[in-house]
Amino acid sequence: MLIGVLALQGDFVQHQRVLSELDVLTRQVRTPSELTGLSGLILPGGESTTMLKFMQEEGLIKPIEQFWRAGGALYGTCAGAILLARYVSSPTQFSLGLLDVSIERNGYGRQINSHISQEPCEPLGTPPLPMVFIRAPVINKVGPTVSVMAKHRGEPVLVCDDRVLASTFHPELTDDLRVHRFFVEDIAQTRSHLTSI
Repeated sequence: MLIGVLALQGDFVQHQRVLSELDVLTRQVRTPSELTGLSGLILPGGESTTMLKFMQEEGLIKPIEQFWRAGGALYGTCAGAILLARYVSSPTQFSLGLLDVSIERNGYGRQINSHISQEPCEPLGTPPLPMVFIRAPVINKVGPTVSVMAKHRGEPVLVCDDRVLASTFHPELTDDLRVHRFFVEDIAQTRSHLTSI
């Protein structure tokens, strides 16, 4: 299995570190051709408008959508979750629209409001998941087919639907590997036997 990490901006190296601990091969993705042969793609945290600008400049918007439609798996953390959402507010901006959620940018406040929490996540077992929120967005609405795996302050923070996983927190900044393991073993594994999109 080969998992790509979008490496245009943000904390992509931390995601590669976690995947390495899971013995998963990774590739940094900066161009459409680097999507070929991947089982899944992680869109990391960072600054969503900057990431979107680079994605447009590199011609990645349509190829990422095609990658997903061809059976590829996607996982977005924080800014990556914003890029996957169907609706984005505060302010509105373009997104890939591949996950049926509405998301509010910086919903928990500015940098000073960044915080760490631990919340139960029944699908991933015990103990509670450590969650690092940094200028985090808030998912304020989910579509009927979206599964909410964990909540924080009553709002969804880990959701999935149809080969798309999203978290508003940063699991890659903790030592807990369960979210990435879930992405690799439960979402991306169906692509592992394919060699091209």
